[in-house]
Amino acid sequence: MRRRDAATALLAAGLGPAALAQGGPVEGKHYARLGQVLPGAPGRIEVVEFFFYKCPHCDAFDPQLQTWAHQLPADVSLRRVPVGQQVMLKLHQRMFYALEAMGALTPAVHAGIFNAFHRGGVQANDEAAVGALVGRLGVDMAKFRAAFNAFGVQTKMAQGQKLAEAAGIDTVPALVVAGRWRTGPGMGASSSQSEAAQGQQALAVADFLIRQARAGRTT
Repeated sequence: MRRRDAATALLAAGLGPAALAQGGPVEGKHYARLGQVLPGAPGRIEVVEFFFYKCPHCDAFDPQLQTWAHQLPADVSLRRVPVGQQVMLKLHQRMFYALEAMGALTPAVHAGIFNAFHRGGVQANDEAAVGALVGRLGVDMAKFRAAFNAFGVQTKMAQGQKLAEAAGIDTVPALVVAGRWRTGPGMGASSSQSEAAQGQQALAVADFLIRQARAGRTT
């Protein structure tokens, strides 16, 4: 992206002249630098989204993130990490990783889960209800049950929680870029911004941080 194009995108996302005067988003306001560099995908600039399915802000952000992800350059990858300590949220984490292990976590299934929770009145508070939900989304139930109870899913859950703690995630949705910086729709947002504008701003900041990572900058 050319400098003028980048400036236009930042302004459209709600980052005004004060931020642009400093060359882009402001550390400590629009993003935070992590205290340690987190591991990521080798040879790629990895963006990690931390979320949980019952979060209304994650639901609002997801369509924007999906569109953005489809336009990522070849050297950038997106990974999603479901988080949460409640029993229900851990069930949903197991659901996510089971679907991922099966290769069944398509964009349509991922969006379908959000839709079921936020517009379909689904609760999915126990294993049977989780199975019923994914079954309605066309997932092979025998394969899902096997994956849901696999040891590898438990390992993925533990790894995701450890990563969230290392990244200092205390609110979702949140993005960690290149294992170095954390941003999200709530960072640097004003009370007058719509949730959609906050999401656009977060993705503009993520684009800025991706360029920083590509250029080898650490601040």
